[in-house]
Amino acid sequence: MSLKNDLDMVKDELNSEEKFFEKAVITERFVKKYKYVMIVSLLVIVIFIAGNIAYEFNKQSTIDAANATLLELEKDPKDESMLSKLDSLSPALHDVWLYSQALVNKDFSALESLKNSKATLVGDLASYALAVESQDLSKLEKYALKQESVYKDLALVQSAILLIESGQSKEAHQKLSLITVDSPLAQVAAALMHYGVQ
Repeated sequence: MSLKNDLDMVKDELNSEEKFFEKAVITERFVKKYKYVMIVSLLVIVIFIAGNIAYEFNKQSTIDAANATLLELEKDPKDESMLSKLDSLSPALHDVWLYSQALVNKDFSALESLKNSKATLVGDLASYALAVESQDLSKLEKYALKQESVYKDLALVQSAILLIESGQSKEAHQKLSLITVDSPLAQVAAALMHYGVQ
């Protein structure tokens, strides 16, 4: 009986070794057949990772250079070479700088040119600043009617104030009623409706 167990054990061992060698041969054939595909795939992955790292490094160095240029511009706002350097590094940050300088210097021609800025927020803020400065009811209304306007409710309040000052209280009330209750200016609008509009 022990001889039979030994034979079975040897037979099982041989079967498992045979299966192992069979799998090794299949794997070797697969590797030989697809060797170039695997090498190319590995190279593509390595190149992709290296390219991604290089891109992120370049992007960060550009951001750092733009920030350093902005700090230099804060020291000397009239430095044209730094301004053009900022424009080449970050056009959006360049427009933000021009917007801030236009507000400080009350340069309305610069604000007018920034209305079409590629930085959408700068264009919106420049439009608002021009509408407020002009005290023109039609410009304020035009600004307030744009769906994506940042200061939409504030433009409505300012329109209402202009209307109140010109004695057009019904129109002012209509403007103030356009401000929603969840707006931060809802209380201001309510106060103007109560005290300012007769």
